Amino acid sequence: MKSEHGDHHEHEHEHGHGHHDGHDHHHGHAHLADLRDLSRRRLLIALALTSTFLIVEVGAGIWSGSLALLSDAGHMLTDAGALGLALWAQALSTRPRSDRKTFGYRRAEILAAAANGIVLGITAVGVIIEAIGRLSEPRPVDARIMLVVAVVGLVVNLVGAWNLSRGGTRNLNLRAATVHMLADAAGSAAAIAAAILILAFGWSRADPITSIVISALILTGSWRLLKDATHVLMEGAPAGVDVATLERVTRGTPGVCEVHDLHVWSIVDDAPVITAHVVLDPGAHGVEVARDVGRRIEEAVGQCHVTVQPEATLPDEQLLPAGGLVRPR
Repeated sequence: MKSEHGDHHEHEHEHGHGHHDGHDHHHGHAHLADLRDLSRRRLLIALALTSTFLIVEVGAGIWSGSLALLSDAGHMLTDAGALGLALWAQALSTRPRSDRKTFGYRRAEILAAAANGIVLGITAVGVIIEAIGRLSEPRPVDARIMLVVAVVGLVVNLVGAWNLSRGGTRNLNLRAATVHMLADAAGSAAAIAAAILILAFGWSRADPITSIVISALILTGSWRLLKDATHVLMEGAPAGVDVATLERVTRGTPGVCEVHDLHVWSIVDDAPVITAHVVLDPGAHGVEVARDVGRRIEEAVGQCHVTVQPEATLPDEQLLPAGGLVRPR
């Protein structure tokens, strides 16, 4: 970044990342590392729960002949793969930046979330196709076994989802895993309802019908997850950030004549990244104006990473802070 007084390091430190509140960079990195460790533990616990119950549910589904249990087991299988993928992506995201990947590998978590959304959708479609076939040819189901296993599955999935979601994390990778667990919990609830209908009324079609209903809900959740991941990958403005407001705040800063190339995005789903080029009023001090713009943007957005590039009014000159001197760029 160009500095008004030629000192790139000082300019970058003062407003290159928008950290004007005195927080230490090392403290921020340590906090991020703690969050990642916590996320990793949550994912490992969820993976252990999912893998253990998966074996039980497959056996029970085959024994009882329940499509609802087998479809839920299919979701559990994709969950195990999704949780493993999430753990791998999280480990990959901690790799340091390089000359070729200047942002590092943090986007691996978003790619994993997108992949999980796709797999979840494909699984739901497969269950719907199988359930439609069973509607025309109902098969006998041992509803008692189905009911017991479904109740246990509901408890396991709710515990796993709670474990992943507690703490109000905004991590899209954890959110993807949580969606998987909640989808399985919904599948277990559908299996419970189907088992009760079969036991009470002998209605065997309740098994495929509930599978179709819950798979349709899972498709909706997977679509939303995939849409959010794609929005991040397409450098979309994070939710809750009004770009028009940022432009007004920037343009209203004393010393700013005009603003252009205002961009708002996020590397993952954490603090927004904001960059802007501001054209200075004649005689304005570029470093001070850039610092004020960064401070105002932080006040408007909250935690964010701000980079402000001051520019002289004339395209072939750059104002210096002392004596109104100019020099070519």
